[in-house]
Amino acid sequence: MKREIIQTLDGSTTIHIAEWDECYHSKHGAIQEAQHVFIKNGLSLFPNRNVSILEIGFGTGLNAFITLLEAKKMQQSIDYVGVEAYPISVDEVLLMNYVSELNASQESAIFDKMHESNWGEKVDLRDDFSLTKRKQLFEEIDDIDQFDLIYFDAFGYRVQPELWSTAIFEKMFKALKANGVLVTYAARGVVKRSMIEVGFTVEKLAGPPGKREMFRARKS
Repeated sequence: MKREIIQTLDGSTTIHIAEWDECYHSKHGAIQEAQHVFIKNGLSLFPNRNVSILEIGFGTGLNAFITLLEAKKMQQSIDYVGVEAYPISVDEVLLMNYVSELNASQESAIFDKMHESNWGEKVDLRDDFSLTKRKQLFEEIDDIDQFDLIYFDAFGYRVQPELWSTAIFEKMFKALKANGVLVTYAARGVVKRSMIEVGFTVEKLAGPPGKREMFRARKS
């Protein structure tokens, strides 16, 4: 499918898939969405501790990069696993403007290393941040009690409803440790019902710019 780089309303870039009219991030602001959904309503729940994170949809690396930047402020040590079935190309990575938009020039080499590192190998990007990228279909995930936090950032239900199924959320539930948390930009009723069916307690929160609501789910 044809992919093009576009600029979102907060100035940060994302990838647009023309055939689906779907973007990797919100057109209203890629960085704003990541900070609101995954940092404010996810990562910030785990200050001053070790945090294991599973990202569903590694994509451009934006969520991982922002997590690395924020972890230092929150005195966290992060073990990050990013799952992606169809990695983006080096040319696309070079067109992402996250380093400049986040005023993170001092971490530019780390952003590059995120994308240059080998799939399937754990790499230490910083003393407090390790990354493992897994080239894997979401339905192949079989982790058990491994993660404190899941960033569920799959393509939207409109274009890939199978990624939001009860079967997928059952895998997410099993992958989380007790009291683990899953955050996602989604807020559809069918998604909430699937989460509840597998055992999650779901709360509806205010969404990022351009979106009224989002979900946060807990494994109790």
